[in-house]
Amino acid sequence: MHRGPLREGEWVRLVDGKGRKHNFCLEAGKRFFSNRGHLDHDELIGREEGFTVASSAGGEYLVFRPLLSEFVVSMPRGAAVVYPKDAAQIVAMADIFPGAHVVEAGVGSGALTCSLLRAVGPHGRVSSYERREEFADVARKNVGQFFGAGEAQHPAWRLTIGDLAEELPRSGEHCDRIILDMLAPWDCLDAAADALRPGGIVCAYVATTTQMSRFVETVRVHGGFTEPAAWESLVRDWHVEGLAVRPGHKMIGHTAFLVTARRMAPGERAPRKTRRPAPGAYGPDYTGPRADDALAPEVDSGDAED
Repeated sequence: MHRGPLREGEWVRLVDGKGRKHNFCLEAGKRFFSNRGHLDHDELIGREEGFTVASSAGGEYLVFRPLLSEFVVSMPRGAAVVYPKDAAQIVAMADIFPGAHVVEAGVGSGALTCSLLRAVGPHGRVSSYERREEFADVARKNVGQFFGAGEAQHPAWRLTIGDLAEELPRSGEHCDRIILDMLAPWDCLDAAADALRPGGIVCAYVATTTQMSRFVETVRVHGGFTEPAAWESLVRDWHVEGLAVRPGHKMIGHTAFLVTARRMAPGERAPRKTRRPAPGAYGPDYTGPRADDALAPEVDSGDAED
């Protein structure tokens, strides 16, 4: 799949001169209709992608198979999707490699699942856990649609309905990477730590600063991980036309924060953090988790008299 002549049952993406996009599944004998007339699916089936076709009313369309990054932003949604810019960061920064066993909590609409399945390859595994059956149903259809599996499930994918914090320990599985895309990823940290192999990576995908803060501090309190790294990515396109070179008027700004940390070997702890936190960082207003061995902030005593 994804190369060679277009086949019946595959999805194609049509783009007109104004950039409007249409995605549909090729079926022999059917027609695609738009405000620029119609065209027959049979005109597309059997041709190599990357051509233009004219509709009955003279509209021109560019025809390609949809890229994964194009598919996930237009597919049916049960829950919010992980945007391509974040999925790319997860695959790269969580070091998802061919043959890896990746556990995913919160399958959502299946967007990240598609990227993970691509990354682990035919010899890897993706085990997804989803609490809500209606989200799981949408994810199954989207993953099947993209990989051309239809109603059949991708051979490297196993989807479990339930809470990772309960189901993963029950399974007895060990894995290389764990991705937590959920409201309270800190609730799954103990289960993740028990399942991760030494050197494995846990990655949390959260929307708010309060979620990010609590997860980071919970990782520190646990003690079995390296110092967590937290960041976000912003993507801005550019308009390039002769001498008119400027930033685009639109950008993909904040979508979520990412946090990663590596699992230490059993009984081992990372070196103690030596840089003191900023004054007030853990002041009286802070009510979140705090490691017992965390350094206390330095307090300015002022000009005290002898």
